Formats: sequence, structure tokens, C-alpha cells
Amino acid sequence: MPAITVDNVLVLPRLPQLDESTRIRPVRTVTTAPSGFEGEGFPVRRAFAGVSTTDLDPFIHLDQMGEVDYAPGEPKGTPWHPHRGFETVTYIIDGVFDHQDSQGGGGTITDGDTQWMTAGSGLLHIEAPPEHLVMSGGLFHGTQLWVNLPRAAKMNPPRYQDIRGKESALLTTPDGGALIRVIAGEVAGHRGPGSTFTPITITHVTVQPGAQVDLPWQPEFNALVYVLGGRGTVGTEQRPVRTGQLAVHGAGDALRLRADTRQDSNTPALDLYIMGGQPIREPVAQYGPFVMNTRDELLQAFEDFQAGRLGVIPTERLPHTGGQGTRP
Repeated sequence: MPAITVDNVLVLPRLPQLDESTRIRPVRTVTTAPSGFEGEGFPVRRAFAGVSTTDLDPFIHLDQMGEVDYAPGEPKGTPWHPHRGFETVTYIIDGVFDHQDSQGGGGTITDGDTQWMTAGSGLLHIEAPPEHLVMSGGLFHGTQLWVNLPRAAKMNPPRYQDIRGKESALLTTPDGGALIRVIAGEVAGHRGPGSTFTPITITHVTVQPGAQVDLPWQPEFNALVYVLGGRGTVGTEQRPVRTGQLAVHGAGDALRLRADTRQDSNTPALDLYIMGGQPIREPVAQYGPFVMNTRDELLQAFEDFQAGRLGVIPTERLPHTGGQGTRP
């Protein structure tokens, strides 16, 4: 898995040893993501299917894109489409994706990079593999998370964050058995580069076979653990989890994550995408690419889109960072 890593995790800062009074969060539910297709036909797992919106708040939607090994000519993306009222967080683990929006944002993201698009008042955007990847084929794997915006920020101007994988805060466990990549928010005092409207934390954690992680977690945040690959257990009750499953946790101060000693040959470690945030606790009205608070606001979003108020498709493709740029 080419997401950002290090040759020797023992040189990294370490998580603190938790004391006996720490409340390990219990596991409330484990669900299995159904498979589907998105955009022009690339395969996804719908990670939040069947989970209560109350448990997800402030998150709306999560797709695991791939993991798929494309033959030449097969890579697919999305056509131009609108968004309003939330943020998309696209994280590429393996492969390359180009982004462009009608507000001038865009870039190429690759192994370990994140494209954070705040749709706010609305825009059009497109996500597609670059031409060279379409010609050659290759492995593609990533996630796209939708983060709700509070009512006060839903009509903010759109913005774009180009986050390179090397900017993520990296740390390990006391015994060096895991690599924790902090993309946004904070873990044990180590802050990720993503700038958020709603207080949230997003991490990608790789746990070596047989290792355990006791991950400090903000008590006021919810806690969602999605298995990108591998097998293991979560919680003190050691609930089994595997690729494509989501564990929703209850209240507490930390998460307990353990990788099985034996893993499949194609998934040598347990890989987890972990999300948590402060619930917004506002009404959610969602239809397709719009996430608002009321039905009337949804109708207005459709009217604005049809009238061209969310932007127009550029006549020329905008220049990209080529995977080498820095975050604005």
C-alpha cells in the first residue's frame, strides 16, 4: 500500500501509554458495506450503508473506491457534476486522480495525497484518471468522504485544499507496531494539515499482524472505524472486523484496535480509515449532490444549478499541480 510511510517507524513520535482510568470505547455496531458503481462505472463500497445518520453526524457518506487493478483503457472517473452544502475529502492510497472545479481549484493527487473540496455555496467539479493512466491501466484505490457543513457555513465561498501525503502527521505506538497518519484534526497532540469547519479527526492507521493500538480519541467526538483491508478486532470485547466493514463506537476516551496474527497474502496488515467529529445536530435534507437543512433549500439548489449559478464547465482544462505542489 503506497500511502505515505517511513522505512523505520521507531524514529517517529509515539502514542502515550494509557492509564488504567482510560475508558476504551465499546463497539455498538459492525456493518458490511455493499458494493456498487460510481461515476462512469468505477467500483465502490458504500461504507455508511445501513448506519443511522445520528451515528454518522457530522459525516454524510463514505465510498471506498477500488481496490481495482485496471487493464489499459479501463480506468474511469466521474463526469462534471454539482455540489452544495458540504465538503468532499478524497484520499488516494494507490493510483492517480485529477480534479478540476468551476471555481479554478484542482490538482493531481496520488499515493497518500488528499484533495479537500469545500463546495459551500456551490460549484461544478470533475474527477478523472489522467490520460497516461487510462492508456497504461494500473492499480487504483482510495476513499471519498462527505463532511457536512453547519448551517452557518453552507453558503460560504467554495475553497480547495491540496494536501500532500508528506504533510500528514506521522506517529506510532509505544512498541512500533502501527503507523498512524493524521490527515485532519489531532491525535495525542499531533495535528494533521486539513483545515475544517466542523471539529473532526481523520486518520489512516496501518496495524502490523498481531499488534494492538490504543488510540486516544476526543471524548466529545463520535468514532467510526472502517476497514480498508485486512482482518482484526475492535474494542475490549474484540469484535471481529474485516475488509469493507464499519465499526461504530460508543462513548469513551480511546479506541482499541488489534490486527489478527494471520492476514491474507494480498493484505499483509490491517488498514483502517478512522473518522470522528463533533456532531452538528442540525436537520439534514439531502438529495443527490446537495446537502442542506430544509427541502426548500434543496429546491433552491436545483434551481440554481439549472440556471447556471453554480458555475459553468471551463472551456479549457486548468493546469494541475502534477502531484508535486504544496497546500495553499
